[in-house]
Amino acid sequence: MAVGRAVARYPAEVPVAPAGTVRRAAVLVVLADGPEGAEVLLTRRAQTLSSHRGEISFPGGRVDAGETFEAAALREAFEEVALDPAVVEVRGRLDAISTMTTGSFIVPIVATLDERPALWPAAAEVERILWVPLAELTRTDTFREELWHLDSAPRPMFFFELDDETIWGATARILHQLLRVALGI
Repeated sequence: MAVGRAVARYPAEVPVAPAGTVRRAAVLVVLADGPEGAEVLLTRRAQTLSSHRGEISFPGGRVDAGETFEAAALREAFEEVALDPAVVEVRGRLDAISTMTTGSFIVPIVATLDERPALWPAAAEVERILWVPLAELTRTDTFREELWHLDSAPRPMFFFELDDETIWGATARILHQLLRVALGI
């Protein structure tokens, strides 16, 4: 898959969370070929979760002590959507991002699949599994950017308006970075 090769960018060093970071986290940005070309795996978080309920996200979560970012992303994807780590080919990392609201330091791990496997949402964490074509994310009517003033500093906020979902926050920032790197937009 050309997209996977384009984002294979392992930094020379392991990402280090900035001071004040509450938690280290990893997400799995999984790409597979679909009818419209490359597709990315996303989930809608369960309404019962304590934070970010009902939001669109990548499979992922907290990095346990002694665990690599890659191992955490693969473990979380298995726990959330039953994605077998044995069928996943890790290709690289995108640049880490920090969140203001939760104090998370998130490392996006990019991976590809030879084919889309059957997946099952873990009801306690995931309400819906989505495969979104990258072509849909690049439509002119899908993406928008707003400038929000947080802590007196302007900050760009990205939104992807799908037919029935809105992607924003950290997930939108990671998708924006993925599209810039992989597709050169």
